[in-house]
Amino acid sequence: MIPVILSGGSGSRLWPLSRKLYPKQFLALAGEHTLFQQTVQRLGFEGVERPIIVCNQEHRFIINEQLNAIDVSAQAILMEPFGRNTAPAVALAALKVLAENRDELLLVLPADHLISDVAALRQALEVARAAAEEGDMVLFGIPAERPETGFGYIKAARSEDTDALIPGAYRVEQFIEKPDIARASEFVRSGSYYWNSGMFLFRASRYLHELRNYEPDIYDTCVLALERSQVDHEAMAIDAKTFECCPDNSIDYAVMERTSRACVVPLSAGWRDVGCWSSLWDVVAKDTDGNALKGDVLVQDSHNCYVHGNSKLVTLLGMDDVVVVETRDAVMIARKDCVQDVKKLVNALDAAGRQETRSHCQVYRPWGGYNSVDVGTRHQVKHLTVKPGAQLSLQMHHHRAEHWIVVSGTAMVTCGEKTFLLTENQSTYIPIGSVHRLANPGKIALEIIEVQSGSYLGEDDIERLEDVYGRSVHSVP
Repeated sequence: MIPVILSGGSGSRLWPLSRKLYPKQFLALAGEHTLFQQTVQRLGFEGVERPIIVCNQEHRFIINEQLNAIDVSAQAILMEPFGRNTAPAVALAALKVLAENRDELLLVLPADHLISDVAALRQALEVARAAAEEGDMVLFGIPAERPETGFGYIKAARSEDTDALIPGAYRVEQFIEKPDIARASEFVRSGSYYWNSGMFLFRASRYLHELRNYEPDIYDTCVLALERSQVDHEAMAIDAKTFECCPDNSIDYAVMERTSRACVVPLSAGWRDVGCWSSLWDVVAKDTDGNALKGDVLVQDSHNCYVHGNSKLVTLLGMDDVVVVETRDAVMIARKDCVQDVKKLVNALDAAGRQETRSHCQVYRPWGGYNSVDVGTRHQVKHLTVKPGAQLSLQMHHHRAEHWIVVSGTAMVTCGEKTFLLTENQSTYIPIGSVHRLANPGKIALEIIEVQSGSYLGEDDIERLEDVYGRSVHSVP
């Protein structure tokens, strides 16, 4: 059984903590480890191989770091240039497995779910494995314990109509889109409905057979995109020109709602889809007034609120059922019953060209990262942290000069034909057009204050000449 972990989402309903370049699955929202790390860790038992990760190409180095932090390696990382939904993502993984002459069972899992009862998950997996080995396509259904309008539902067939399925598995009778509250309440009372978890188990060849039957354009495009992809160690960069032609569709619409082999295995394992702020409030610890508080937060006469402070003191007085999330560059305030619509705010900010939906002030790079301290019309100040042994690309800028001041550690600086060392409190100047590089030859983190000045300070003003991380020219550092 090979886990295929889908990690391509942007988590816009959890803005402003979740950003396109650092989305929710890479955040420790409920526990010590991130949602992505928890997804990987719960699969560490016999019979489950190392995972295949399908992600956005911009997240490759985040995934590597988070896997290294929990001492796990992926057998493959498939990097999409952009999202085309879950049906193509799983097709790429299935095609790669078959190309290696392995027709294994694929356990498809979103990277952002919580499951508290791992023993119950394993029991459900054994039922699902038996059904999948018989050629069925298993969807894990969560017993609908309360009326939810944000989930899709599955109706299971009666036991006598399951045409000799494996015990514990039921044929899917109907898929239902997100219902209104009245219908959702009826579903809960009937006891025959399950929430669609978005978790699947099927054999690679079975999925591709069904996909080719119902969505041949997706199948053919994924075959061609994989053939034209570039491989770098365990990572595969999916060919962008080909993948751009791929239809956008989910597993549910493309295959599961059309195949005759769909079945549901109930999963009662404390499953939670942390899709919005109210669902996160449901799963985290709360005080005696029902408030979930994180960071430097003070509340009085307030009840059932979620308050997340990040960089400054946040106070609440006389508020009930609200969500307040503060980051260095944005504050989001909403009623708890409106948080499903946070995505509308993100869409409006995107339409206005705002960068707050794309990245945090803290930006992560394979060599470390930087924090934007101050930005003006012709200047920008950054706080750079370079990991021991790491280095930035050899690069030049056409529109800006840079001053570097070492705060701590040792810097190896290349500027033009010269290479020299700088230590704490020393500085250097990088003129416009100079070929330069910053590296950390030491054993502790290098911290630099970088002051940029010039007519244009955009991150695309970089001509990259050489890079140890395999990144292309004319992209971010």
